[in-house]
Amino acid sequence: MMWKNNFTKLLGIEFPLIQAPMAGGVTTPELVAAVSNAGGLGMLGAGYLSPVQLRMQIKEIKARTDKNFGVNLFVPSPYKQNPEKLNETKQLLSQLIAELDVEQPPIHLPTYEEDLQIFTEHVDILIEENIPICSFTFGIPPKDLGTKLKEHSSILIGTATTVNEAILNEEAGMDAVVTQGMEAGGHRGTFLIEDQNSLIGLMSLIPQAADHIAIPIIAAGGIMDGRGLVAARCLGASAVQMGTAFLVCEESGANRQHKEAILHANEDQVVLTKAFSGKLARGVKNQFIEKIQHYEANLPDYPLQNELTKVIRKAAVQCGNKEFMSLWSGQSPRLAQVRTVQELFDTLCKEVQQFKF
Repeated sequence: MMWKNNFTKLLGIEFPLIQAPMAGGVTTPELVAAVSNAGGLGMLGAGYLSPVQLRMQIKEIKARTDKNFGVNLFVPSPYKQNPEKLNETKQLLSQLIAELDVEQPPIHLPTYEEDLQIFTEHVDILIEENIPICSFTFGIPPKDLGTKLKEHSSILIGTATTVNEAILNEEAGMDAVVTQGMEAGGHRGTFLIEDQNSLIGLMSLIPQAADHIAIPIIAAGGIMDGRGLVAARCLGASAVQMGTAFLVCEESGANRQHKEAILHANEDQVVLTKAFSGKLARGVKNQFIEKIQHYEANLPDYPLQNELTKVIRKAAVQCGNKEFMSLWSGQSPRLAQVRTVQELFDTLCKEVQQFKF
């Protein structure tokens, strides 16, 4: 049995284990519900969902579980469209699009105002659907929207990659904060400083954050088994958030090539890149990352680059070409195993029982 504490009581879960809200189709209603049914907290990654899709998936999750689950939102940040960068990147990507032999559809580049409107609609949906837990990444939500969620009894969870970001989350009224170590897969949640200065290892980040904030800490980054859970607990975390371990589970929506890439990768093949989205993220190195890495300093900002590469990523999935997919993964791929969510929970419980607190 994993440890229980006041935080698990607050979330209404049995185990202090949160499934990372991996956007882009990984966190299917089946996966989210399976995690919550097993006693953890399932999280739907809503970052790329339209309001209609978000409401539909929430209803699908509710049909599969009566347990608590949460939704994660990307906090929009202002960005500018640099015509020179956009044109240069379009020319670069056109060569790869031709290599994949696909048509380039018309591209609608998003704006900050559009992103903020969708974010606001998402918040309204969470309130209307009585979602008890909402987490945020890429920043701190606007004060009025955070207050609105709080008024409807939502538990708010922020994301931090540094101690100062954790402090800002606490000051903004977050009920807990995910401390995302540099080992974590997928996008970095950094919002305060330059990406490269936020690469703090999880084992360093947890105790330093614990010494400076009073809200519960959720440890994230490279944790795959009972040893990681126990280490995080000893350093001051109230819970852990695991992504890659759930990504390779049977209920995950990740495609077969993505799962196999992780299962056959070594730790030195998991790298940080801006190639796919313009925002620093960790995944298994492939040809696309290698081709773009020398141009990263001049790529358009997120989410513009993410929109430009969408056709490439979609075509790669359709034809099963892992060399052009975004194969997000944490730094512990050697510990990944294919199993059901329940089997993962059972294994974690057995491993943690070996330790005495």
